[in-house]
Amino acid sequence: MPSKKSARLAALTVAAVCSAASTVALTAPAHADTVAIHDIQGTTRISPYAGRQVTDVAGIVTGVRGYGSSRGFWMQDPNPDADPATSEGVFVFTSSTPKVAVGDSVLVAGTVTEFVPGGASSGNQSVTEITRPTVTVVSSGNAVPAARVVDAKSVPAAYSPAGDSAAGGSVNGLTLRPAEYALDFYESLEGENVQVADTRVVGATDPYTELWVTVKPSENASRRGATVYGSYDAQNTGRLQIQSLGKPADFPVANVGDVLEGTMSGPLDYNQYGGYTLVANEIGTLKSAGLAKETTRRQARTELAVATYNVENLDPSDATFAAHASAIVNNLRSPDIVSLEEIQDDNGATNDGTVSAGQTLAKLADAIVAAGGPRYDWRSIDPVDGADGGEPGGNIRQAFLFNPERVSFTDRAGGDATTPVGVTKVRGKAALTVSPGRIDPANAAFANSRKPLAGEFVFRGKTVFVIANHLNSKGGDQGLTSQYQPPSRSSEVQRHAQAAAVHGFVEDVLKTQKNADVIALGDINDFEFSGTAKILEDDGVLWSAIKSLPRSERYSYVYQGNAQTLDQILVSPSIRRGCDFEYDSVHINAEFNDQISDHDPQVLRFRP
Repeated sequence: MPSKKSARLAALTVAAVCSAASTVALTAPAHADTVAIHDIQGTTRISPYAGRQVTDVAGIVTGVRGYGSSRGFWMQDPNPDADPATSEGVFVFTSSTPKVAVGDSVLVAGTVTEFVPGGASSGNQSVTEITRPTVTVVSSGNAVPAARVVDAKSVPAAYSPAGDSAAGGSVNGLTLRPAEYALDFYESLEGENVQVADTRVVGATDPYTELWVTVKPSENASRRGATVYGSYDAQNTGRLQIQSLGKPADFPVANVGDVLEGTMSGPLDYNQYGGYTLVANEIGTLKSAGLAKETTRRQARTELAVATYNVENLDPSDATFAAHASAIVNNLRSPDIVSLEEIQDDNGATNDGTVSAGQTLAKLADAIVAAGGPRYDWRSIDPVDGADGGEPGGNIRQAFLFNPERVSFTDRAGGDATTPVGVTKVRGKAALTVSPGRIDPANAAFANSRKPLAGEFVFRGKTVFVIANHLNSKGGDQGLTSQYQPPSRSSEVQRHAQAAAVHGFVEDVLKTQKNADVIALGDINDFEFSGTAKILEDDGVLWSAIKSLPRSERYSYVYQGNAQTLDQILVSPSIRRGCDFEYDSVHINAEFNDQISDHDPQVLRFRP
């Protein structure tokens, strides 16, 4: 398997033995119990035998994982009990390449362990495993227990019960209700042989040879085949991650909207990179949907086109400049202003104090000309070394590209990494004290995070204020399949404070000039329905223009099979009231396996 996948999979099991922080700690009696797999799994997420020795656990081997550090096998009891809450399958962690084969009838002795992928601090659910096993092969060539069908009928519409408040919101101790909740349904199949058929891809194949499908094709579907995440209460229960127990070269290279025809079957696992995962012994046949990368229309002569594009840690050593340039010229149709996020310094991740990004921006500007686009000029502010987060040594920042043949930039000296931009009045109109300038860079909300970049532009004699943002990432939030329901979103604390600072700055502009045209855009790192968006939109100061699109088209990013909005363009009342604007989320990356960035760019066209 690829080394990156092996490294990720290593984390799934090694910690079960080596790290007490990643296991549920229970005491172990001296004797060993003879029990069935469904007794071990029990009717809750935590085994009643956790921490105890068991012996003569019988099952048929249904899958063998002999790569990486998460080596072991799944086995299943061919004689199930009558309780739908108890799984008949379990993973046996061997640490070395298992000496069993699919179809072997085995007896296993070992310790029942509750392993938490990603560690206890992740909030993830645990996986019931048998560790330190002694395995006896009784016979070989036996029929594998028939796979349980996972489809639109079997998966409940409700996602999860609310967690037990007495247990900090955890669902671990709740009795599983697989007929009522999707997470309970999947948990009741943990370790079992399951099957899906004729599924649509909703998360493209990634570098770790995994993808996402949906067993509910009509669930919040976009016209391009994605499954749209439109609220915190619409988690999309039909999503399921697919990995393979076969060779990586045999794994389908799929885009969103493609279909895997036929059946895919194998054990149902749980991991930290997506929760419940079908680890397939057989993969369906790929049928391409022929999804094309979108192209927006060119702005009219009297329209100002403003775009945002996260170019994902772009530095001079990258091989993606021509592709990004082509996207800007051919797919975005050369917007007048482009807010770029994740521009790295001139030597990328090399951590030697370099903060200038002039070479990065010049290389991109040259590539745009080579692609047939205009000669863009740019403005940016170098950050203090190591102060803005992102990849260590990279010093990512926002930058403005602008076409000087269509729009001019109003330069006002004095803007630097630590000087805050303010708002003043010049001849009765709002103006920035420095341009470009950073909003409130000393504010604790922006500690170890990107500071918003404000610039003053003029188009056909009209001033437009543009604020480029890259707010605090969602790293550290609990996943949708967390044991805590609803999951905690700890990253919001800093992001909300950042949104409040941006909102306050825009409010200052509008207090100075009520009808000022202000655009705040970028990688907001939050949804259009989120608390972050509500803070930015408070009192009508801004409005997220992606909400002008139908709900099924509001996305710029695909994560764990959910198409969602992270990139936004928010506009002041003068732009919104004019109703003479057009918004486009240009899908060129997020749905595709060959993406040059994990974000789709956004474009707004309007007449100032």
